[in-house]
Amino acid sequence: MTSIYQHISNLLDESVKNRLIETADKIYAQNILLDLLQLDSYIEPKASTPNCSVPDIVDDIVSYAVKNNIITDILAEKEKFAAKIMDVFVARPSMINEQFQSKLVNDSSKSATSFFYELSKNSNYIQMKRIKKNVHFKANTEFGSMDITINLSKPEKDPEQLELERSKKEKSNYPLCPLCIENEGYAGRIDHAARANHRVVKIPLQKENWYLQYSPYVYYNEHCILLAEEHRDMKISKNSFERLLEFVETYPHYFMGSNADLPIVGGSILSHDHYQGGNYEFAMTKAKSRFDFSLENYTSVSGSVLYWPISVIRLQSIDKNELIDAANHILNTWKNYTDEDAGIHPFTNNVSHNTITPIARIRDGKYELDLALRNNRTTAEHPMGIFHPHADVHHIKKENIGLIEVMGLAVLPPRLIDELNEIKKHLLGEPSNIADYHQAWAKEIKAAYGEQTDKNMINSIMENELGKKFVNVLEDAGVFKQNSSGENAFKRFIQSLNKRK
Repeated sequence: MTSIYQHISNLLDESVKNRLIETADKIYAQNILLDLLQLDSYIEPKASTPNCSVPDIVDDIVSYAVKNNIITDILAEKEKFAAKIMDVFVARPSMINEQFQSKLVNDSSKSATSFFYELSKNSNYIQMKRIKKNVHFKANTEFGSMDITINLSKPEKDPEQLELERSKKEKSNYPLCPLCIENEGYAGRIDHAARANHRVVKIPLQKENWYLQYSPYVYYNEHCILLAEEHRDMKISKNSFERLLEFVETYPHYFMGSNADLPIVGGSILSHDHYQGGNYEFAMTKAKSRFDFSLENYTSVSGSVLYWPISVIRLQSIDKNELIDAANHILNTWKNYTDEDAGIHPFTNNVSHNTITPIARIRDGKYELDLALRNNRTTAEHPMGIFHPHADVHHIKKENIGLIEVMGLAVLPPRLIDELNEIKKHLLGEPSNIADYHQAWAKEIKAAYGEQTDKNMINSIMENELGKKFVNVLEDAGVFKQNSSGENAFKRFIQSLNKRK
């Protein structure tokens, strides 16, 4: 059995190898770990253990802490202790910002983000071990190759932790939300994630302080979050386009976009102004034009409506300021746009329904903005939203369609793993226990493909069918549908853009 001293030695060696600390820092870090583990002395191991990963070593040390009653066997306590262990090896924020800025100025923006991304992985802030549990594949569709992810990376809370959260009498409002900069280095508590090993770097935008961090559960390469220093509600405005384009101008290897700023069509956190980006090409990025158009008052801007299940306008220009003005014109027109035939109403009393999900990038020497048109109106028939996944696809996904889904990446619930296995058994002619809400879908699949004998073929069938379902989800969220009446409605909106300045 590996001793705790061996685990400490392994973690010290890996931290040096990953350039989190220097060799000269080892004794200092070692002594802090001894204190955390309530050990009074250190016994040098006889030999090192090769090929150890930091997440595995940390898990072993946390297990030791539980076994020796240093912490309780509750998820929140284990997460807090794991983050505290790695905080020993992560530099102070000022030093990390200094290194980031040095690489940005003296090398390149790509060098700067690569440095910070590797740091975030090596410090175990990005949970690479857990992310590997996710199921991920690409599904070919008429709109391109969609990314399908079944999210298995976030651990389930213990029943004891849930009870402790419920019984907590005094609720803290610090930090105000999971995106506030006050999370940097925050130890965490039973009802707030541990962030002791969390770091951000300052990114000034439009004379404001913004901060870049990476998602602890990255869904794609270099999945990052750009957050405002001020805790304020999300709002899509001309300022949004200015910030997004300013960011990609400095970091052209990244795209940067925003969730919509309204409930139902927005993301999960609308209380803090933030964007999401990364170094990845989604299916929507490669989408072809359905038809092109021009804007009379913005002659340097070229426009197209994408062949994509969500209703997306793509603008391109070498003139950043005119592109921003054109996007703002589209936003303001859309926020007040009505089309009875398409079911689009911008207001119910004084409640706004129309907004935009914007995505910015630099491509082929031009500034580019994709503007996904969104509407969050509800009816008795569609109480969760007219332009939201409808009831017939809820067995696959009924959560909000945010920025990531808009671009072509489905984030599906973990329950699907077991549920899809039952459908696979059904296709093999084996006894199965298919959930009631999957029954009709399972029958359709079997009718289409017949009974199967090849398990590899079944996997391919299920991936293909999930891709189709995800397209259905996106089509539900599209305000202008993929048919002739939908195309005509979209053209009416485009025509309205040229009726006023």
